[in-house]
Amino acid sequence: MHLLNLGILAHVDAGKTSLTERLLHSVGVIDEPGRVDDGNTRTDTLALERQRGITIKSAVVSFAIDDVTVNLIDTPGHPDFIAEVERVLGVLDGAVLVVSAVEGVQAQTRVLMRTLQRLRIPTLLFVNKIDRRGARYDGVLREISERLTPAIVPMGTVGGLGTPDAHFVPGLAATALDVLADHDDELLAAYVEGRDASLGGSSAMSHATNGATAQTARGATAQTVRGGMSHSTHGGMSHSTYGEMSHATHGAMSYATDSGMSHAALHAALTTQTRQALVHPVHFGSAITGAGVNALITGIKELLPPADGDPEGPVSGTVFKVERGPAGEKVAYARMFSGTLRTRDRIPFGETRTEGRITAISVFDHGTDVRADAVPAGRIARLWGLTDIRIGDALGEPRTAYEHFFAPPTLEAVVVPGSGVDTRKLHLALTQLAEQDPLIDLRHDEVRQETSVSLYGEVQKEVVQATLAEEFGLDVTFRETTVICIERPSGPGAAVEFNKKDQNPFLATVGLRVDPAPPGSGVQFRLEVELGAMPYAFFKAVEDTVRETLGQGLHGWQVTDCTVTMTHSGYSPRQSHAHQGFDKSMSSTGYDFRGLTPLVLVEALRRAGTRVHEPMHRFRLEAPADTLGALLPVLAALRAVPQTTETRGAACVLEGAVPAGRVHELEQRLPGLTRGEGEWESAFDHYAPITYGTVPERPRTDHNPLNRKEYLLNVTRRVGS
Repeated sequence: MHLLNLGILAHVDAGKTSLTERLLHSVGVIDEPGRVDDGNTRTDTLALERQRGITIKSAVVSFAIDDVTVNLIDTPGHPDFIAEVERVLGVLDGAVLVVSAVEGVQAQTRVLMRTLQRLRIPTLLFVNKIDRRGARYDGVLREISERLTPAIVPMGTVGGLGTPDAHFVPGLAATALDVLADHDDELLAAYVEGRDASLGGSSAMSHATNGATAQTARGATAQTVRGGMSHSTHGGMSHSTYGEMSHATHGAMSYATDSGMSHAALHAALTTQTRQALVHPVHFGSAITGAGVNALITGIKELLPPADGDPEGPVSGTVFKVERGPAGEKVAYARMFSGTLRTRDRIPFGETRTEGRITAISVFDHGTDVRADAVPAGRIARLWGLTDIRIGDALGEPRTAYEHFFAPPTLEAVVVPGSGVDTRKLHLALTQLAEQDPLIDLRHDEVRQETSVSLYGEVQKEVVQATLAEEFGLDVTFRETTVICIERPSGPGAAVEFNKKDQNPFLATVGLRVDPAPPGSGVQFRLEVELGAMPYAFFKAVEDTVRETLGQGLHGWQVTDCTVTMTHSGYSPRQSHAHQGFDKSMSSTGYDFRGLTPLVLVEALRRAGTRVHEPMHRFRLEAPADTLGALLPVLAALRAVPQTTETRGAACVLEGAVPAGRVHELEQRLPGLTRGEGEWESAFDHYAPITYGTVPERPRTDHNPLNRKEYLLNVTRRVGS
């Protein structure tokens, strides 16, 4: 029995969840496919998902295709829930990327495809909604080739396109040889030489000769395969191909037969290259009518690679989702990459390698999850008993460091409790939501008794609000969304305070120097003093406090891209009165170093100076060329700066940079400015210095080391005179 962990990804409303329902129905897991509009789908279990008709949380269901068990993960399509997509990517063996035959390739489709390609995840494309009025075949293939990847292999054509009777006609297109041969010199040489590629390994022709033949033939292959077409594809499909595709569905097979090349050889090449993420088969169909779905199921079974991993090896897995059970207990969703995890096993997890005991396991089988005593390599399971588990934690032997494939959120909003809402319950509820979404940070202000939550966009804010109301019974609103900035040091700066000198009330000596570092380098802590000059615990207290203090710079924003060097250290050794025990008032403790470090670091930052930077998005805007006159003034007013402009027929493509805080307004105004024909795509790119207006300040949530007197009153009673 082979295993396959499969992700379904798409832009909003492409039909992912409907396709999941149809797949479950086709393989016999459910009697009737649910409908998103009716709110009765198997994977959209949240009330809010059913109400809005969108996927918010990733869902896992399982089904069998003959001897292959598929764990299928339905992921959200809205950009605001990209964190849900991110955590799934690291556990996939393959993916199906859904595109609408009506709307075609959307901005979010491009973002997802780029990520799948970067991670080399084998991917099939499914063009959905062929039964809808306005559905396209040639046009969508052209969009996929131009905007996603030219390395595509259409797996058939469509009859009755755009009607309720639309159906999929399987059969490799004439361009299949072209695309496959671009990645396989022996296949190309076999075609040109008129021999079966399956005999390539026993042929007397050397690999060098094959390579030369391939280079010579590569430019001519397209004309040969398509019977003299004038455009070479160079590993993709030329524009002239699409108009003739419907008349050449079986071209690859007929030409392969004429050349002595077998169907098995072509299929083997297609399977190998698909599993290596070199080419991407394209299926067409309709999740509503079921057209083309059986062919897609065959493609999933035959073309995507099975899960690997040694069940007898060391236990290793990754947690990609955490939720709360009925009793409030944590339930972790994990993909096992190696070994076998059993009930009652003790397993280290997370960065601290804390050990937890597995109290229960369930695995996914035939559309539901069932209790099991063990979960072997390759499978996905729900685990109970790991109280402190977090999304992204490694189980057992760390496989690879969990990394973000998408940028963290750049927006935040203050949560405002409604009348009668218990603020303690609200804070607990927000903490639980943050546990389920590691890219959403909470920021609690003790002074103002406020909590801010970081976000990707306005839709996500609505979802958080509805979730708090429905799952926790808490009525909240939000203040206006603001941008999360950062601070970077403008230059070097240093400060030092000595033990028992001047106004230092702490029994510690701390000297720190701050130096700018390259963008993206984060925070580095170094020592210019001997490690043995004082107990290691004191050095650790300084480093930990440095990192914590940099969370709020001179303007209240996180300070990053800098190196902090400890230049001075000193402490008072353990002392005691005669015939008495240890006297804390005469001896240094970690408290002294934790208390003094913020004062020294902030003074060093003052001398260095910091500059506030705002998040910038790179954008791509495609709009009718005759709307540029209306677009450009609005872009300028919102500080969106086009860096390249390209005209494509009646359309114009602008690419440039825009402040993250202006993206939402631009998205709102774009339809009116472009007659509804504009397409906007943006993603976080970098931070840029704020050079206009008043520098934004963020309210502080710490003891404010910028004000020495206030700070000392808050953290210690040993205030100097």
